[in-house]
Amino acid sequence: MAELIVYGIVLGSIISLGAIGITLIYGIVRMANFAHGELMTAGAYIALLIVSVILPWLGVPDTTFGPLSFGWRMLIAFPLSMASVAFIGIFFDRLLYKKLRFKNSSAVILAMSSLGVSFIIRMIVLIITGPDYRFFRPGVMRPAIHLPLGIKIRPDQIFIVALVVVLVVLLHLFLQRTKMGKAMRATADNTELALISGIDTEGIVMWTWGIGGGLAAAAGMLYGIDVQLHPGMGWNFLIPLFAAAILGGIGNMYGALVGGLVIGIAEQLSTAVLTPTYKLAVAFMIMILILFIKPEGIFGGSDK
Repeated sequence: MAELIVYGIVLGSIISLGAIGITLIYGIVRMANFAHGELMTAGAYIALLIVSVILPWLGVPDTTFGPLSFGWRMLIAFPLSMASVAFIGIFFDRLLYKKLRFKNSSAVILAMSSLGVSFIIRMIVLIITGPDYRFFRPGVMRPAIHLPLGIKIRPDQIFIVALVVVLVVLLHLFLQRTKMGKAMRATADNTELALISGIDTEGIVMWTWGIGGGLAAAAGMLYGIDVQLHPGMGWNFLIPLFAAAILGGIGNMYGALVGGLVIGIAEQLSTAVLTPTYKLAVAFMIMILILFIKPEGIFGGSDK
C-alpha cells in the first residue's frame, strides 16, 4: 500500500503540471482547453525527435547521469521542447481562439474548437511517428532504490518529483514576485479592470498559453521517462487533468497541484482492488463526486 502511495505521488506530480496549465488558461482566458492533453503528447514527441534524431546528428554523446536512464540529450531536450510547445499553444491562440474571443463566441464554441485542435495534433503525431509505443532510451532500466516499508522506487521517479517541485516553485515565484506574474493574477481576478488599468491583457493571454504549453510539454516528457510514449497518451490524461483542476478549484494553481496529487494517489491505490484499466474511471468518479458535493472545488475559485 505504501508503495502504491509513492507511485501515486509520482503520477500525481505529472498530472499536477498539466492541471496547473489547464487552470491557468481557464482562469485568464475563461476557456476549457480540451487540447491540453495533446500538448503533453506534442512535448513528449518533440523531445523524442530531439533526443533520437537531432542531437545524435549533432554528435551530442548518448551518456547517462549516474543511476538515471538519461543524460545530456534529455536535459537539452527539456527546455527546447517546452519552448516549442509554448509556441504551439500561442500559435493556435493567435490563429483560432483569439478570433473566436473577439467574436464573443460562447464557452462551448471555444471548448469545441480546442477539441478540434486536439484531433489535429494527435493526427499529426500519428502520421509522423505511427501508432507504436516508443521510449526515449530503449533498453535502459536502472535498478530500483529500496526504501523502508518495502517501497521500491527508481531514480528516474525521484527526478520526476524533484523537477515538478522545482517548476512549481519557479512558477510560484514568477506569479508572486514579477511584474508580469502580478499582471496575470490581476487579469485572472478581473479582466475588465485589468484592461482599464492599462494592462495588456492580450499580452497576458500569450504568456498564459506559453506557460501552460511549457508545463504540458514538461509533463509529457516526464511521463515518457517514467513509462513510455504513445500517440494516445495525452487523450488518456485529459480526464485526470480536468478532474485535478476541478478538484482543487478551477482557476486555482495550488488547488490544481493538490488535486493532481489526490487523483494520482487515488488512481494508483485503485489498482490494489481493480485492474489498471479502470484508473480513468476512478478519476472520472472523483470529478463527478466533487461536482456534486462542492462544485467550486476544495480551494474554490481563482487564485488570489
